[in-house]
Amino acid sequence: MKKLAIFDFDGTLFDSIEDVLVCFNRALTVHDFPTLTREELIPCLGGNIDEILSLVLGDNNNPQNLEILKETYLNFYNSSGKEKTLPFPFSRDILKDLEKKDVLLAVNSNRLTYSLEEFVIRYFGDFEFVLIEGHDGINPSKPNPYGVNRIIKKAGVSSDEALYIGDSITDIQTAENAGIDCLIVKWGYGNKRDFDNDYILEAVESPDEIINYF
Repeated sequence: MKKLAIFDFDGTLFDSIEDVLVCFNRALTVHDFPTLTREELIPCLGGNIDEILSLVLGDNNNPQNLEILKETYLNFYNSSGKEKTLPFPFSRDILKDLEKKDVLLAVNSNRLTYSLEEFVIRYFGDFEFVLIEGHDGINPSKPNPYGVNRIIKKAGVSSDEALYIGDSITDIQTAENAGIDCLIVKWGYGNKRDFDNDYILEAVESPDEIINYF
């Protein structure tokens, strides 16, 4: 049985896309770049902020445009209320059930660390996490296994005892690069190719299916 659950954030524990979409489109409009629909934004997600911005910009991507869009987007996002960034209704139940089984908990995301900590502490502050590992802009981001390796080391478990739980190809690649097993949830921002990926143990539709691995 697994002893450590490493969760992705966006699309796995939290539904965050609506606030991100609004702030991206506000920033794109300021600089006269084409805006995006929700469906157009989803394939851009998963990487770190620079990688996402590159995809959002599309044909307008270059270092100068990326930097000005990043500054504008982050200003909008950081000052926004982010009222629509909320845990999925069952996220707390998953964490509670895992804690009851003495499973160690961690979060690993390409979201900037200060933003990741803000939401995890606000909504899940009563849970104990081994590590809340975001992207600081200095150390490698997912799918590099840097963050996962830090979590596993701090948890004091073996790779075989860890399970990565995410929703996209970035999470699958992260788990594979770290040499740990992976589950993909179907309620996030992934697609059929992710659900059919040969590396994952399973693509799950309900929280109970996660608990069964611990």
